[in-house]
Amino acid sequence: MDFSPAMITALRQASHIAVLTGAGISAESQIPTFRESHTGLYAKYNPQELASPEGFRKDPKLVWEWYAWRRSMVTKAEPNPGHKALVDMEKHAKNFTLITQNVDGLHIRAGSKNVLELHGNLMKTRCSQENTLVTEWEDDKTIPPKCPTCGAFLRPDVVWFGEKLPTIPLQKATLAATSCQVFLSIGTSTIVEPAASLPFLALHQGADVIEVNPEPTPLSKQVAFTLRGAAGIILPELVQAAWGLGG
Repeated sequence: MDFSPAMITALRQASHIAVLTGAGISAESQIPTFRESHTGLYAKYNPQELASPEGFRKDPKLVWEWYAWRRSMVTKAEPNPGHKALVDMEKHAKNFTLITQNVDGLHIRAGSKNVLELHGNLMKTRCSQENTLVTEWEDDKTIPPKCPTCGAFLRPDVVWFGEKLPTIPLQKATLAATSCQVFLSIGTSTIVEPAASLPFLALHQGADVIEVNPEPTPLSKQVAFTLRGAAGIILPELVQAAWGLGG
């Protein structure tokens, strides 16, 4: 792919590069999107029955088992070339912030260091009462398992419908969007708030915004550079063009 010299120069000279990723980059690792996960045994359920505090109170066993099924898919998946290219980009950038809406943890598994998980992490578990992370509990076959401290049900450490995003990651993401020189929006529809506002904040602050997406989004007409296609193909080529192998 031929990249704009202005875009390559912007990447090389940026003192801070911020990146926002969405479901598109995970789909390239064969991880179904949130909506696509409502198939098979779970096709008859409304998403809010499986991803909301109300749904969990109504049927905690159903919700836990659906997330266990999703975790099993994530466990089998591997980071793709798009994830790995962002690891390389972080190594070259003077300052780098990776913001993700994905809950699969693939960026961290790929080797990215400065990752802000706005919607939590599917592979982590927390107490539904105390909101503290729990890594070990007694396996007494209870579904969901219970918090070893207070006895409340455990739940996935993800943001459900009706819940606020974690304060500190969101604050750090907003700061990155308003202080970077280059902002990449990758595989995200720029529809789900508040993450959808981040590239527009970067635009407002004068950053060069690059969109990597197979399809147009509400952001497309406002960005400086649009790269149409899969992140797993475009990002490795972009890193190569900007910094060269081993450079």
